[in-house]
Amino acid sequence: MKAFLSSLAVLITLAPLVAQAGSWQIDPDHSSVGFKVRHMMVSNVKGDFGTFSGVVDINDQDVTKSSVSVSIVTASINTGVAKRDAHLKSADFLDVAKFPAMTFVSSKVVKAGKDKLKVYGLLTLHGITREVVLDVDGPSGVSRDPYGNLRRGASATTKINRKDFGLVWNALLETGGVAVGEEVQISLEIEMIAKK
Repeated sequence: MKAFLSSLAVLITLAPLVAQAGSWQIDPDHSSVGFKVRHMMVSNVKGDFGTFSGVVDINDQDVTKSSVSVSIVTASINTGVAKRDAHLKSADFLDVAKFPAMTFVSSKVVKAGKDKLKVYGLLTLHGITREVVLDVDGPSGVSRDPYGNLRRGASATTKINRKDFGLVWNALLETGGVAVGEEVQISLEIEMIAKK
């Protein structure tokens, strides 16, 4: 009887961590929105966006009924080179004065294997909206941080063609090819806090 009561106490304590459904706020301090693109036909340049926010609604009983909505401040782009960042913020590329944010809103979630999902949604960038598909690992199980917050995480990747979003600037190289590749690889590392 004592062992049963002890086991019951453990189950009651862990219950909120086993199947925690509901809304989760993306924690920007422990998340990243990164990208890389081919440069001069010889290497990849990486960068990220430092300011973003979002909400993920997770349905643990039926994960396909989950959803995500994210907004990213375009002026927060950072590649580690101020001159390049200024060019990326200009009308040649992101035109951050005219388009201060890019957004992603999911439309469908599909299981793609154990702990893997495909999240379909609409990405609006540079005033143009296109469907993209995120390949997602997760969401993870639930963990409680030292401050009592419930947390979980996920990773995602996708690829877009920047020309599909009107980002067409380029320069021809004397040796052939172009200065900036068309394909942009995007990688997300997301940590979420349960909304109270």
